[in-house]
Amino acid sequence: MIFVLLFFATCFLAYSNGANDNFKGVASLFGSRTCNYRTAISWATVTTFGGSIMSIFLAPTLLKKFSGKGIVPDHFVGSEYFLLAVAIGAGLTVIIATLTGFPISTTHALTGAIIGCGFAAAGPHLNFSALGKGFVLPLLLSPLLAMAVAGLLYVFFHGARIALGLKKEWCVCIGEGERVIAMPQPNSLLALRAVPFPSHLTVDEVENCRERYGGNFLGFTSQEVIDAAHFLSAGTVSFARGLNDTPKIVALLLLWKSLDIRWGFAAVAGTMAVGGLLNARKVAETMSKKITTMNHGRGFTANLTTAILVVLASLFGLPVSTTHVSVGSLFGIGLTTGKANLGTINAIVLSWLITLPCAAVVGGAFYWLTHFLRS
Repeated sequence: MIFVLLFFATCFLAYSNGANDNFKGVASLFGSRTCNYRTAISWATVTTFGGSIMSIFLAPTLLKKFSGKGIVPDHFVGSEYFLLAVAIGAGLTVIIATLTGFPISTTHALTGAIIGCGFAAAGPHLNFSALGKGFVLPLLLSPLLAMAVAGLLYVFFHGARIALGLKKEWCVCIGEGERVIAMPQPNSLLALRAVPFPSHLTVDEVENCRERYGGNFLGFTSQEVIDAAHFLSAGTVSFARGLNDTPKIVALLLLWKSLDIRWGFAAVAGTMAVGGLLNARKVAETMSKKITTMNHGRGFTANLTTAILVVLASLFGLPVSTTHVSVGSLFGIGLTTGKANLGTINAIVLSWLITLPCAAVVGGAFYWLTHFLRS
């Protein structure tokens, strides 16, 4: 029975992860109006699912690291109640953040839950040195590194665009239109009639205009090249996120020896996809519209930065948070261009700061409760 509860708790964590994290790789597609929300979340779902399945073969290091070994004594790690409390603590923390629209880190929530449960279980025997080197330090450095890399890449790409003579273009709409007006009729009634009027120029708010890049490159328009690269980079980020996050969640099921771990991967991948499809909208609005204004070039640069850092982290087994990297990239772009929304950034950073202690308290309390009920 306890393993069934552990399985459902792990799936709940995966659902929460998908709802909070799936859109992060494609936020710039939606924010720059390269595509609409439905197209963006569909692309994110497909590519994230692909990364989740591929993680079976490419991410064994994270599968072991997030089992908790090396942080707490082995006999606690071998307890299904310990892992159940970790899943509940992390899952509740992430779903609350999702419902309030804050993009937080599932990696951070898992780390906090491990700390809380470990402290409740082992007390002073918790290995804080392993936490500092293997978990906390990479989580703290990843957003700062992403900000620096994104800022430098944006300056480089901006200079390259100018050197290549690729200019920005704005479209202006001009043409005939129709107006529906009320026409008096002999029987004293009014009838609606569409009446054409001459060609006219339409001027709209800046945010309703779409910026495009002029010129050609290798037989394609520059805008087509940018859009293709943007979609490719967004898909790469989502694929890398699935590759990086799935093993961390599946690691909670390692104790269930009779379960083929491949089914565990499939269950986590599926519930992550469903979570993103059903509950990603609020986080999408925050990521796409509230951190900084984006165009195609800025979005592409942020996604490229995130993809590079997250893929490297997966290959080297570092628990880097995709959230911290992707949001940090947007921070870097916004600060470089002077268009960062500091109020939103401060709120997100605050949510990051309370993620770990919140998950630690919830996870530790749940572990203590199960221990009390069993004693």
